[in-house]
Amino acid sequence: MIPKIERYYRFGVAVVVLHILVVIPHSIAHSMMHIDMNLWQNIYIGLVILIVPVVSGILLWRSSRSGFALLVLSMTGSLLFGIYYHFVASGPDNVAFLHPHPWTQAFRVSAVLLAVVELAGVLVGKLGISRTAKLTIE
Repeated sequence: MIPKIERYYRFGVAVVVLHILVVIPHSIAHSMMHIDMNLWQNIYIGLVILIVPVVSGILLWRSSRSGFALLVLSMTGSLLFGIYYHFVASGPDNVAFLHPHPWTQAFRVSAVLLAVVELAGVLVGKLGISRTAKLTIE
């Protein structure tokens, strides 16, 4: 049987894997639809949406508590960025204003799935921080 706290580490790793699996088709849709980001957005996406979640996943795989903090930070940053650009701001990235294209549906579905997975990442990260803090207090 898996110790209860170990489950949180595994959930965290699962969220990171799911996030990557959704980011890939979303990125392809961006490219195929010629929805380009500016320099600062590309840097933000590279760091917050791609690199930091992978680092948190590696740390969680090794059962390092700091992985939960990185998971919360990266998923919160990813979620806020995605909600703003996909659902709030008008522009080529907004799911409500996409031009007809074979990749439009994939873009829309992946944008929603990203929000769901990122919210799950925030929750799992916070639960992991909370549960591991209780272990260090006891």
